[in-house]
Amino acid sequence: MSFDAPQPAPTPPRLDLHGIGLRFGAVRALADVSLQVQPGEILALLGDSGCGKSTLLRAIAGLEQPDTGTIRLDGTVVSEGGRGVPPEARGVGLMFQDYALFPHLTVAENVRFGLHARSAAEARVFAAARLEQVGLADRSNSYPGTLSGGESQRVALARALAPGPRILLLDEPFSNLDRRTRDRVRDDTLAVLRASGTTTLLVTHDPEEALGFSDRIALMRRGRIVQVGTGRDLYERPGSHFAARFFGDLIAWAGPCRAGALATPFGPVPAPGRAEGTALRYCLRPEALRLGAAGAGLDAVVTGRRFLGAHALLTLAVEGFAEPLRLPVPDADSRQPGDRVGLTVAPESGFIFGDERD
Repeated sequence: MSFDAPQPAPTPPRLDLHGIGLRFGAVRALADVSLQVQPGEILALLGDSGCGKSTLLRAIAGLEQPDTGTIRLDGTVVSEGGRGVPPEARGVGLMFQDYALFPHLTVAENVRFGLHARSAAEARVFAAARLEQVGLADRSNSYPGTLSGGESQRVALARALAPGPRILLLDEPFSNLDRRTRDRVRDDTLAVLRASGTTTLLVTHDPEEALGFSDRIALMRRGRIVQVGTGRDLYERPGSHFAARFFGDLIAWAGPCRAGALATPFGPVPAPGRAEGTALRYCLRPEALRLGAAGAGLDAVVTGRRFLGAHALLTLAVEGFAEPLRLPVPDADSRQPGDRVGLTVAPESGFIFGDERD
């Protein structure tokens, strides 16, 4: 007789949302939201303003109570059936875009603020360790009013991490910083989170930030999650026209399916499985287009050129297009207004969708 070796119990998701719904009067803020975040994962909630991403973050933190659905942290239910565990008992760290530092407390006192469960000596050790981690050990006795925007952000991060939260929730944490500071602080924050293994949920409206910061992205629209995947998944394999255009400019053609294909200026694009006459839309990113010599592909004329540093933006009048196309090229490209060119594309470079109107 043989016995199978006992299998270890699977580790539950750090965060497990199922069927979350929330209304504010007649306004439906969240509708049937389900999502899992694994331990140590950094996931971005991405969407336009008003899509529900910050409301979802507040529901996870316990600052809003969903009407329907279940929220679990490490397998433990913290919200269900309109009732929930208080925010302070959830073990969640929350960092807002305004940082919410106490101006009358020093940097070290701000970081120690959430460590009431520890002795004063332990709190000092934990706070000092977090300030060292974010590179601000030398500012422990400073006051928030003397800090730069980037330093304030790092103090807020140290304070959120000090209690060792099960999950860290970041609500547009870099939006108040100028571009140069934002890039540096974002990179520093990501390094801290990776080093600490902190499970993180980032709310952002910036696709570039979501792509560069997170392991996966949950794209939201009108209170729902419309697609979840890695940044590469969403960029290269979008599930809808909405998802495709969220990550950059698109060139599109709409028309009916005829004989299993959609007619475009570049030739027919296969549309397998689509019924005859179905409204379709074929989309390309500008970088999928290739410029060549005149006579190779569609005829086009360069009508404008704009310097953008390492790149230039060409405006093209193209045969078969009512509107001009704009195409980025390396600045070393010598084409100038008046030049005739050819334009080609590999059909598999694009996406084909039902012609949903969004």
